[in-house]
Amino acid sequence: MARRLGQILVDMGYLDEEKLWSLLEEQKRSSNELIGKVAIRLGLVKEEHVLKALGEQLGMKVMKLAETTIPSELTELVNETMATAFKIVPVSQNKKDKSVTVAMAEPQNPSTLDSVRQFLGVEVKGAVASEADVMAAIERLYAGHQESIEDVVKQIESDKGLSQYSNRNQNTIDLEAIEEMAEAAPVRKLLNMVLLLSIKDKASDIHFEPFEEEYKMRYRVDGVLYELVPPPRHLAPAIASRIKVMANLDIAERRLPQDGRIELAIGGNSVDIRVSTLPTLFGESVVLRILDRTVVQLDLNKIGMPADLLAQWRELCHRPNGIVLVTGPTSSGKTTTLYATLNELNEVTEKIITTEEPVEYDIDGLIQVPINSEIGVTFAACLRAILRQDPDKILVGETRDLETAEIAIQASLTGHVVFTTLHTNDAPSAITRLRDMGLPTFLITATIQGVLAQRLVRKICANCRTEFQPSQEVAMELGMTSSEAATKKFFYGKGCDRCNNTGYKGRMGVYELLIMNDVLREMVVSETSLDEFRTACRKFGMRTLRESGLQAIHGGLTSVEEILRETMLDEV
Repeated sequence: MARRLGQILVDMGYLDEEKLWSLLEEQKRSSNELIGKVAIRLGLVKEEHVLKALGEQLGMKVMKLAETTIPSELTELVNETMATAFKIVPVSQNKKDKSVTVAMAEPQNPSTLDSVRQFLGVEVKGAVASEADVMAAIERLYAGHQESIEDVVKQIESDKGLSQYSNRNQNTIDLEAIEEMAEAAPVRKLLNMVLLLSIKDKASDIHFEPFEEEYKMRYRVDGVLYELVPPPRHLAPAIASRIKVMANLDIAERRLPQDGRIELAIGGNSVDIRVSTLPTLFGESVVLRILDRTVVQLDLNKIGMPADLLAQWRELCHRPNGIVLVTGPTSSGKTTTLYATLNELNEVTEKIITTEEPVEYDIDGLIQVPINSEIGVTFAACLRAILRQDPDKILVGETRDLETAEIAIQASLTGHVVFTTLHTNDAPSAITRLRDMGLPTFLITATIQGVLAQRLVRKICANCRTEFQPSQEVAMELGMTSSEAATKKFFYGKGCDRCNNTGYKGRMGVYELLIMNDVLREMVVSETSLDEFRTACRKFGMRTLRESGLQAIHGGLTSVEEILRETMLDEV
């Protein structure tokens, strides 16, 4: 077992035992900040002492990059995007085994070396350097060497080794040739760059799509797809195979869909990438879903819920039993809201079990069960088993059928809180949907405590937000008269460098919360029409999605276009 850094600093004579104890106390108070950084901040030791101790602890050499000559060809191997993302500088390469030594600003993070190894495809060794030294070296080393995806695509087009495949039928290229193409340096470089830029731009998905005459690369940021510079068409099998190698999938199997995952550590954060391949008419389509915990805020205070609605939601979620539904179309943020809620409810006194397809974020303290329908691990089967595990709160990823709904109801009747999702357009129609599934109305009224409907809209970039007065047509679309609109504030994003000239940065939720009461339960039992039920819900204080959207518009959080796109006008 490696010696602790504090003890090494004492052994090297840089600290005494008394100072070490005060240092450990301060570290506890500062949310477990790295002990070396705390020691430097308190002025107990110098940075060079910490670097020497780190080198001793990790068995790495300590380097001063200002005094080191770095061969310029190493910038070809480790480009600027990779160097900045991982805070590393390539120092040397062994001519025999091609292994690379990199100076690291964060050597304590062992998974950084694994991630760099995965990107480069060669053995990578670490050395210790200060963060300031590494960042200064990056600036010095890559001045005039900044590469874009366009540059890499041009290199690929002029690469003679790869151009030999350009006139060959994609289906006749043998496995050996594909492996050779997948391992080619330009292909690796392109893929590394696309991955790192997508993570930097906070993309949620990357699409690699083969067509008859071209090969497209697109990525989704804040729910909108943007096209990247397309690589040559003949690289389709090479890129698909390179991704498969990284995800440990079968590169010889090109006729069946495959699923896998790539795990990376970037800047001290773990990024989980889900890989899905799909055989199409012109080759394999590959989609990477990026799950980055630093992008998704699993905190109820940061998902865009207004304060009054948040207080009601918290009260609902702390009830001792019953079913709480979250509803909305695919990609409306239902999972994020539920994870943020469970994160808050996650206490030592509560046993929380979730069953999901797939498990998107692992949270310490929750028991999370992945669904696998192929072997009979369905939502219904899991839910039955979960009830024998003495839970307090249960999350069922999705209620798709009557069987799952019935077991969820049994669970709530026996003293559990059950969170689940449905696909409906608004909160009141979730009750109708359960009735259509075949659930008796008396069971619906006995168990459903509340329904949260939601949509995701893009937030206006705070840097280029500008006020404007909408036209009469826009006011009418929002259900307002011109004079009403004149008394309210409206904003849009002009577009700037911070938001890539889109006018938007980040996303937020727009919510509609229906809390059941005795009058509404009576209406469900007497099978009142959906329109009457919706009107009654509004009378009891439910703010519709459109009304919540208008509130967000006037607060300068989102634009008119986003709300018109995501919500329907309420027919009163």
